[in-house]
Amino acid sequence: MNMKLIRFVLGIVLPPVGVFLTYGISTTLFINILLTFLGWIPGSIHGIWSIAKYYENTSERPQY
Repeated sequence: MNMKLIRFVLGIVLPPVGVFLTYGISTTLFINILLTFLGWIPGSIHGIWSIAKYYENTSERPQY
């Protein structure tokens, strides 16, 4: 499985884990943990958004 796909799936199921695998220990992770405590849906939205922004800002492209 592609690591990018794993991060996105974890961003939906366990948002802090997906963000941690993408950013490590950072402000983004702490924001995601707070949003996840407020509700799973806000944490998931932030997780998917932050992972997508990470891939948008890097030169890493999916390999088919």
